[in-house]
Amino acid sequence: MSKISSLFVAHTEDRGKGVYTMEDIKKGEVIEVCHLIIIPKAELPIIHKTVLHDYYFLWGEEMNQAAIALGYGSIYNHKLHPNANFILDFVSDTIEFYAIEDIEAGTEITVNYHGEPGADDELWFNVKE
Repeated sequence: MSKISSLFVAHTEDRGKGVYTMEDIKKGEVIEVCHLIIIPKAELPIIHKTVLHDYYFLWGEEMNQAAIALGYGSIYNHKLHPNANFILDFVSDTIEFYAIEDIEAGTEITVNYHGEPGADDELWFNVKE
């Protein structure tokens, strides 16, 4: 796993924990490359009965598996218009998080859980924007 050393987890006012940066991050800069724990299709129904339900990514060419991102990957909070995005790499079994705008020190790093900034598909929880 590679990541920017200035990342840290802190309490957010309304979302529990979030990932923040102590240093500025430039647009286009890789924030973190997370290795994964892959959950096979047959075990996917089990995860829905656990607390991990809120922390996994759909995974695989057919998106019928799940993946838990190690590092900070499963802790980034959702935002409709985030400051970061991610790439699912099915060859290396990693997720790469990168800045889509300049991020100032002290700012929470957020992603849109649907992958595309601005995607407003329904989520499994209520969102406070």
